[in-house]
Amino acid sequence: MKHTLSVLVEDEAGVLTRIAGLFARRGFNIESLAVGPAEQSGISRITMVVPGDDNTIEQLTKQLYKLINVLKVNNITQTPCVERELMLVKVSVTATNRAEVLEVAQVFRARIVDISDDTVTVEVVGDPGKMVAIVQMLNKFGIREVARTGKIALTRESRVNTEYLKSLEAKIQ
Repeated sequence: MKHTLSVLVEDEAGVLTRIAGLFARRGFNIESLAVGPAEQSGISRITMVVPGDDNTIEQLTKQLYKLINVLKVNNITQTPCVERELMLVKVSVTATNRAEVLEVAQVFRARIVDISDDTVTVEVVGDPGKMVAIVQMLNKFGIREVARTGKIALTRESRVNTEYLKSLEAKIQ
């Protein structure tokens, strides 16, 4: 199972290296990593997606707390969250299928950020499921390059589950 960890750290040199070293020493992979300033000056938020069972993640959490500069570790996997990623996809196009690629982008509320005679670059922002879906749709045209950020997430203060919100949206449409 994949777990999403939200880690607050002091914004100092070497913190990310120590965290990555902890994972490397234990032979664990980090599937997604996003780091940026948090709400308080001098604090950064690291959002990681890590594969493993509950016991493994619990042990990693304990190990993270032992590192200098780690302030708080939250496993937000089962917590209602707002999750987003950013992806740029460069797609091969021809004069005959360019309109179809633009239509796919429009359906996914993606933006065209570059266009040439033989490529279209699409910017997609959304939850990880949206990323998978648009890549599947664009694969038939030929994807030349993909650049993707790691997942970022914040817990929902409303505590409303994202799946519940999607079901409401589907009923409205």
